Amino acid sequence: MSAYTALTAAGYRAQVRDKTTVFFTFAFPLIFLVVFGLVFRGRSVEESGFSYLSYTAAGVLSWGVANAAVFGIGFTLMQWRADDILRMIRMSPAPLSSVIGSRYVLALGVGLVQSVLFVGVAMLPGFDLVPASRWPLLIPVMVLGITTFLLLGMIIGSIADTPESVAGIANFLMLPMAFLSGSFFPLDAMPDWLQKVSLVMPLRYLNDAVSAALTGRGDLSDIGVGCAGLVAFAVVFGAVAARTFRWTKTS
Repeated sequence: MSAYTALTAAGYRAQVRDKTTVFFTFAFPLIFLVVFGLVFRGRSVEESGFSYLSYTAAGVLSWGVANAAVFGIGFTLMQWRADDILRMIRMSPAPLSSVIGSRYVLALGVGLVQSVLFVGVAMLPGFDLVPASRWPLLIPVMVLGITTFLLLGMIIGSIADTPESVAGIANFLMLPMAFLSGSFFPLDAMPDWLQKVSLVMPLRYLNDAVSAALTGRGDLSDIGVGCAGLVAFAVVFGAVAARTFRWTKTS
């Protein structure tokens, strides 16, 4: 427990000291919200009748939280391994669960602040997002989403040995996923075959669950299916992360 507490405190201090990263972690999704809000203001998707904001707000929030979870743990594991910090932790009494647990708590904290800030801005005049009555379900959905993408970030951080490779792999996965999973463009307006392709992407399930919980674009079954999909991907990513994790560059 003392190792977990120490690692969590150290991770928190390192995050708040890196003011540039902190700024862009929270500002990046808001920038997309402002851009899409201005471009699609007052417009709706013909296929569903919902406003574009009901799609883009939930989708951009999902992408922002997922992106932060992937990059946060990915860069941390790579840097700690390169600096031999992981090797020193391995030689100490601290178990691996303390290392991952500390990063998990920090990722949950970042995701919570991101969500509150994002929804607060989206409710301002000009965006006029009205949360659905089931908005509290957004909390467990976000916890599952952060868990799933944290595990994906662990895989990336375990196989990449440089900051450039972490950024390259993460962007290769996250950017196409954002467009093909409905974060930036409504799935309802996409061809059927692209909608089917999105079913193999975890961000699709996070988008659907967040949309149903936050904006009411869907029902409880959509939240359930989205959560089930995230759990399935979390199990797969967790198994792969356990096999690929490395304390050092060679083992």
